[in-house]
Amino acid sequence: MGLRIVHGWKHLASADRGAAVALGNFDGVHLGHQQVIAGAAQAARAVGAPLAVITFDPHPRRLFHPDEPAFRLMTTDQQARALEALGVDLLYVLNFDFEMANFSDRAFVEQVLHEGLGVRHVAVGFDISFGKGRTGSPEAMKTYGAEFGFTVSVAEAVGEGAEKFSSTAVRDALRDGHPQEAAAILGRPFAIEGVVRRGQQLGRTLGFPTANVFMVDYVVPRLGVYATRTRLPDGRVLPGVANIGNNPTTGEVETRLEVWLFDFDEDLYGQVIETQLIAFLRPEEKFGSIDEMVLQIRRDEAAARGILGA
Repeated sequence: MGLRIVHGWKHLASADRGAAVALGNFDGVHLGHQQVIAGAAQAARAVGAPLAVITFDPHPRRLFHPDEPAFRLMTTDQQARALEALGVDLLYVLNFDFEMANFSDRAFVEQVLHEGLGVRHVAVGFDISFGKGRTGSPEAMKTYGAEFGFTVSVAEAVGEGAEKFSSTAVRDALRDGHPQEAAAILGRPFAIEGVVRRGQQLGRTLGFPTANVFMVDYVVPRLGVYATRTRLPDGRVLPGVANIGNNPTTGEVETRLEVWLFDFDEDLYGQVIETQLIAFLRPEEKFGSIDEMVLQIRRDEAAARGILGA
């Protein structure tokens, strides 16, 4: 069957109701999130219900902190693939609008979870808060479950120390230039997915054609050069080296990923690629000349090939 995405919670078909759900934002689908989803999966198996995940779009932080820098760890497509790999049947994408933001914790449970989705089980993390003013807690959810007829599981903290496995910790690791730390929390490397755009074609003339992807809504990792693996639309995964930056040598200013795929020369314009950041090689630099830049890129290539075993 695969994963089905359901938008909204009102007037749903009976096939889209009655699931065991994991509730949260699940941005990153990291190992802590996977623990919550495992609680829902266990309940789904026990009662013969579909396994579902509830997420919110836009992310509530967008509504409450509109001026905050971009922070997303994955697109909805990446999230759906990660959840499908965990055996999730349904992904409920609930519009986080002012109606949703103004539900008290009890009204959210009664109207959205109970009446709208007809949930049979709700799995939450140890630190969840829900409802207007974030008044709802895991204990409150258990009380509402008893009242409205669904079971509740609460996942414990995962990792060393309460803060270890969190989306915030992933963002901090990326911003500090530690992609391996981010990967340890995520359970897989952090990856940027996007459409390949036309760049200045400079790399092509110098012998290392790059695929340019704008960062859009992603958290911006430490600017600089990374060893990478890139998944193409046909499923091939290729080693390479990427620069995340504003391109100080050429004067372009929009933050983007420019990835050079080793031993590859095919046209990728307009295609969607996904690039994993494996290791941070060096900060972004402004070079005195094109020759200096080319020399450094060759050094980057050697370092990346060594790390990637390419």
